[in-house]
Amino acid sequence: MTLYCSVVAYFALYNNKKAGVNNLFGQVKSLIKRVFAKEHNSSQFPQIISRDHHCISRANISENALKVLYRLNSSGYEAYLVGGGVRDLLLGREPKDFDVATDASPEEVRKVFRNCRLIGRRFRLAHVYFGREIIEVATFRGDSEAGGERRSKDGLLIRDNVYGSLEEDAWRRDFTINSLYYSVKDFSVVDHVGGVADIKAGRIRIIGNAAERYREDPVRMLRAVRFSCKLGFVISKETSKPIFECASLMASVSSARLFDEMCKLFLHGYALNTYEQLRHYGLFEYLFPLVEKSLEEQDHEYPKVFIARGLENTDRRVSEGKPVIAAFLMAVLLWESVRSLVAKKCRQGMRPMQAYQESADEVISQQVKYISMPRRVSLQVKDIWIMQAKLAIRRGKKVFDLLEHPRFRAAFDFLQLRHESGEEVGDLYEWWAAFQDCDLENQESMLSELRKRESREGPRRRRGPHRRRRRPKAAPRGE
Repeated sequence: MTLYCSVVAYFALYNNKKAGVNNLFGQVKSLIKRVFAKEHNSSQFPQIISRDHHCISRANISENALKVLYRLNSSGYEAYLVGGGVRDLLLGREPKDFDVATDASPEEVRKVFRNCRLIGRRFRLAHVYFGREIIEVATFRGDSEAGGERRSKDGLLIRDNVYGSLEEDAWRRDFTINSLYYSVKDFSVVDHVGGVADIKAGRIRIIGNAAERYREDPVRMLRAVRFSCKLGFVISKETSKPIFECASLMASVSSARLFDEMCKLFLHGYALNTYEQLRHYGLFEYLFPLVEKSLEEQDHEYPKVFIARGLENTDRRVSEGKPVIAAFLMAVLLWESVRSLVAKKCRQGMRPMQAYQESADEVISQQVKYISMPRRVSLQVKDIWIMQAKLAIRRGKKVFDLLEHPRFRAAFDFLQLRHESGEEVGDLYEWWAAFQDCDLENQESMLSELRKRESREGPRRRRGPHRRRRRPKAAPRGE
């Protein structure tokens, strides 16, 4: 083994004359570490799975992705389809997108493709544009300890432009099932980390030491949960156990990045299962601390039932091919916090509409500290909540204005969800359900009947302050 490490160090020196001493020592250290880590399976990898032993067909690959692969190969570069696209093809699924890994530098990729744009500051990527479809092309990345990647004070990995070989690129990826490479030269699949076996076993396994990989990037814990729920795979023990210990690292992730991750977690048809797993691993409280607090404090089942029904509704809409929006999801998750605040403010004498507006602002301002929301999303969330108060005020022209509101459908669906979860809004929901399906004549009749009923029940309490009517001056005596 000592002799082998010496040979590795020699080749690292030979291949990195221009890399500098610090970079060289980092690469030697990393290579030796990897040699010991893989000693037990050195005879097994890499595995080259030939065309007759896998199910991937070019017919299921984007024509534009194939164009990129063929052109890079014909220009003298290595190029492979990589990541989730290969994984999904092996599972018989339709890939969402196609990524390419190559030994060509981003600048060399741009020379090959006119329709190419380079993005990223620390680690450059090439985006090749074919109309609306974008094929992302990444250069093989070097080892994470080769001197070109630095860590912040929190231990987070900060990547720079450090390029490497196919094997190095395979070992620096996060999960084995995402570290498979498909070649159009001979139609084979290249596996350096045992990803094919894990796909067959239905297993999520991180590459390397799990706790260390989570410290490098805590979002990997969310990705483990997401892939598990999306694919129906089990997270391996060595991958799942450290999540309980490392969950608090989520506090160091930027709120902007977590919004994108939240959408991936909850808007693709497996929201309820994801929610349950996030709570199981102690990750949910770092995404939605207000929600976790309200769930722990409530002595009744309504909040849990409401969230579960809301997530089931989202999953059902995805399965039916209907659109889902992040705003409705956020409104569902944060509703109990808003509802409690509204009730508190109303008990203190505040009018319902004002209570809704102030409560919505307070809850959103607290939540964006953990998961930021684009302004358009936060405004939609607020609209859905405030329209719950407006739907309760059924008077004349305002009723027809509400029907024309762009957020009416979402607000009504939200009202229906409240009703189905046990909140006492049954009469209000049934009235609106009937009203929106009536013609104008019947709608007028419903409004008239509502006015008569309110008059029988007594005059409405005046809203807001009003001036006291002055008594007329008494006439002088004797007149």
